Amino acid sequence: MIEFKDIAQKVTSGERITTEDARFLFDYPNVAEIGLLADHVRRRLHPEDRVTYNIGRNINYTNVCWVKCDFCAFYRPPGSSEGWTIPKAQIFEKIEELVAVGGDVERANEILMQGGLNPKLRIDYYEDLFSSIRDRFPQVHQHCLSATEILYIAHISKLSLEDCIRRLRDAGLDSIPGAGAEILSDEVRDVIGFRKDRTHEWLEVHRVAHQLGMHTTATMMYGHVETIDHRVEHLDLVRDLQDESGGLTAFIAWNFQPDSTDLAADENRWGGKKATGYDYLRTIAIARCFLDNVHSFQASWVTQGPKVAQISLKYGVNDFGSTMMEENVVSAAGTSHTGEMTLQEMERLIRDAGYDPVRRNTRYDILN
Repeated sequence: MIEFKDIAQKVTSGERITTEDARFLFDYPNVAEIGLLADHVRRRLHPEDRVTYNIGRNINYTNVCWVKCDFCAFYRPPGSSEGWTIPKAQIFEKIEELVAVGGDVERANEILMQGGLNPKLRIDYYEDLFSSIRDRFPQVHQHCLSATEILYIAHISKLSLEDCIRRLRDAGLDSIPGAGAEILSDEVRDVIGFRKDRTHEWLEVHRVAHQLGMHTTATMMYGHVETIDHRVEHLDLVRDLQDESGGLTAFIAWNFQPDSTDLAADENRWGGKKATGYDYLRTIAIARCFLDNVHSFQASWVTQGPKVAQISLKYGVNDFGSTMMEENVVSAAGTSHTGEMTLQEMERLIRDAGYDPVRRNTRYDILN
């Protein structure tokens, strides 16, 4: 029989916990105690009283997407009068605004550029865009696309996955975010986005990228149709991937934002109860204890709000994320915490939580 004290002993001694342990923790009533374990892991990996952040900007280059995921309120189908792909000159303007805030240190500024699966955009579009950004803005790290987008680019361009990622990398793509993971269970994916890539395909994109010398991140969007077993399965797959390739720099979790989505409108599939901040703290703390091989955990202030993000710093989180100028995808679903967070406000939130704010780059190298 599993007891909390046995799990605590494993965590404090640096022993790996099991999937059964993780399931037990999801049912354990005292979330504060789980938080203490997560904070222990955090301090073992990050003994300094500091929290990192980076200066970045979201750029959604197109909202055209044929997949029609039921949890997304951002996309517009091909042919829609509301669909758009922004011109390269406008992307440059957005990056110039970012650099004005973040300075000229090489690779110190991050652009998180993502869009939909637009059937008009093939590999040559992305090679031209990434190489143009690299040549014009050497101080910018291109943390772009999702596994779903990369799989589609490879498919529509008639390329193998490895050739596609290699060409994107050679054109200027520096790293790949973990977007599109949602819950890594085909049983869940069949409900919330049956046209999307399968679990093994998401994992393979990250595996191949790591083999090609690139770093990526892992994410989890929970609080929709998944069970606790699905959450644990997701964490187990992420841990296995990191054991295998070691290319994940960070883990980021957030809850499903239901407003304006087709999934939320269907009560037969979604129960109608949005996950709480309490559930977020429990989930992120368990993930920190379980993912003992992922060095950094990033707060999700966009979905949870700055106050819960501050509290999460005691639940295993060591990074406050990005200033995230111009967020569109989550805000389209109606969350109330979106919008630009200034550098000064982010540093104030970190200090008020009892830590020193320290700027990093996308690879988590300390800059100041």
